[in-house]
Amino acid sequence: MVKFTSWLKERTIRSRNTQDTSESISNKSPQKSEKEGLTHQKKPLYRRYGFWASLAISGGVAAVGYGVWSIDRTLPDKTELNAVVREQTLTIKAADGTILQQQGEATREQLKLDEIPDKLQKAFIASEDRRFYHHHGVDTQGIIRAVLNNVRSQNVVEGGSTITQQLARILFLKQERTMWRKLKEARLAQKMEQRLSKNEILERYLNLVYLGSGAYGVADAAQVYFSKSVKDLTLGEMATIAGLPPAPNRFSPQTNPEAAKQRRNLVLQRMFEDGYITAAEKQAAMAEQLTTKPSPPKRWQVEAPYFISYIQQELPKYISPQVLNAGGLTVETTLNPTWQKTAEKAVDKTLRYQGRWENFKQAALVAIDPRNGEIKVMVGGKDFDKNKFNRVTQAQRQPGSTFKGFVYAAAIAAGKNPYSNYVDGPLIVDGYEPKNFSKKFHGSMNMIDALTKSINIIAVKVLIDVGFEPTIKLARDMGIKSELKPFYSLALGSNEVNLLELTSAYGSFATQGLHVEPHGISRILNRQGKVIWSADFRPKRALDAETAAIVTWMLRNVVNAGTGTAAQLSDRPVAGKTGTTDDARDLWFIGYIPQLVAGVWLGNDDNSKTWGSSSTAAYTWHEFMEKAVKETCPKTPKPACSKL
Repeated sequence: MVKFTSWLKERTIRSRNTQDTSESISNKSPQKSEKEGLTHQKKPLYRRYGFWASLAISGGVAAVGYGVWSIDRTLPDKTELNAVVREQTLTIKAADGTILQQQGEATREQLKLDEIPDKLQKAFIASEDRRFYHHHGVDTQGIIRAVLNNVRSQNVVEGGSTITQQLARILFLKQERTMWRKLKEARLAQKMEQRLSKNEILERYLNLVYLGSGAYGVADAAQVYFSKSVKDLTLGEMATIAGLPPAPNRFSPQTNPEAAKQRRNLVLQRMFEDGYITAAEKQAAMAEQLTTKPSPPKRWQVEAPYFISYIQQELPKYISPQVLNAGGLTVETTLNPTWQKTAEKAVDKTLRYQGRWENFKQAALVAIDPRNGEIKVMVGGKDFDKNKFNRVTQAQRQPGSTFKGFVYAAAIAAGKNPYSNYVDGPLIVDGYEPKNFSKKFHGSMNMIDALTKSINIIAVKVLIDVGFEPTIKLARDMGIKSELKPFYSLALGSNEVNLLELTSAYGSFATQGLHVEPHGISRILNRQGKVIWSADFRPKRALDAETAAIVTWMLRNVVNAGTGTAAQLSDRPVAGKTGTTDDARDLWFIGYIPQLVAGVWLGNDDNSKTWGSSSTAAYTWHEFMEKAVKETCPKTPKPACSKL
């Protein structure tokens, strides 16, 4: 606009000078009358051609400027131009970065540009944007060439959109065919070219472009069509994939091999014309037999489905509904995929063998790093596809004797000696009469032996001595969130809890009395790859370190010489507690080493009786932990690994 104003001013001055010269000549010419000269001098401004021409140009420039301003107002903020994933997608990753699940139009495998073969890059450039390295987002020459080629062939054989325009459409625009959308696409492409390098644009495009049959990006396409990685593709296969973007269904080698072959050959011809391949390479690739080896898109695969379901329920706690609905999120979780598979195998083995004979049809297992609260494993049941009910987080069951750990911890914290004696004999208090599992009495017994043998009557007596309030408070501080009612049966685990909170609470013994909130999400990233939330769960003191150490020592005895012997590990000490409810409806074992606490539950969803015992739960725990600890503390256990 500044240049135009200067030009208009200069033009007006020239116009006046020209007018003065004309008048001078007119006065000197005998053929011009004085009257005509006066008429010319007094000609109104609105009747002068220069005025209207200037006004038209000025209006045109203003209109264009206004149009650009109007478009820019509707475009994403410049900080969003760094987006690397599509909108309305959700990618959930394990702790090691492997993908557990993807929702929406997501790319399963994001590649760096140097991981994509150079000829595959050139195939897309030759096919989609031959002047990619010579334009600034919009290619006028390319548009003209595409129109001429399409008219000449009487078919749509070439598009006018650059790779940058296509990327802008993929990331920010809808697919409707309107002039307004095309204008926004062009303007976005120009802005992206200003902010991103050509290599960054090409890398994003090759990872995000839709290539048919559920494949997003070249890595997905190589897998879907040829069951290969991109580095193993032949030149003909590269050209086949590069020919897909204009019409993925029409040019699909799976459904329309003849059209795919013709399209492949056209791409090869363009690569040859642009100097990317030799004549010999072109001929050899054209002679290739187009053979597909289809595979389902990897993004359809889901790992650890119960854990994924839990993560999706947790997300609204950490980000707003607006951010969640917009999508494009990557959720990094705490899950250890190797341990997860080990746990799934252990649960499956128990259900197939012991479950059949002991009359239980469901099982659940969860493992947590007690030092930071990270959930490492979550198996919520037998078959997620048939039953999505998560028995780790949703099932409220009576914990049975596993609750005794909190009763004895409250007693030790209150100053009781582990060697304090109680009499195991008949007890009736306020009409409540507890019974031992064995239906027998054992006489005088200290607290260590009573916990080791899981004597019910002594546990109730200890609760009476300590009191409801201190016991309930301690359990809550350690991580029990479910309602705990002040009944005498509390000592025997009559109040329902879920497996996650019970396991997390036992983790407080493993960390010398510190409790960290259990969680499965470590970070959440937006479309630009920026962290918008990260876990910051701080440990809180739940009980004093000395009490935690004494209770751990007592719980070690449960595994060494009591009801939990099936959980023993050959190379390190284990502390834990079994639990069985009336008629063996619930079978529990919660155990730990310093680096990992794990809980197992076995039973039936309808709360029907089983014929099993808690030792089966302890054995399932052992099957999982025996393999998991080898990775936690490989080879010879170090003191930090073995000490409890």
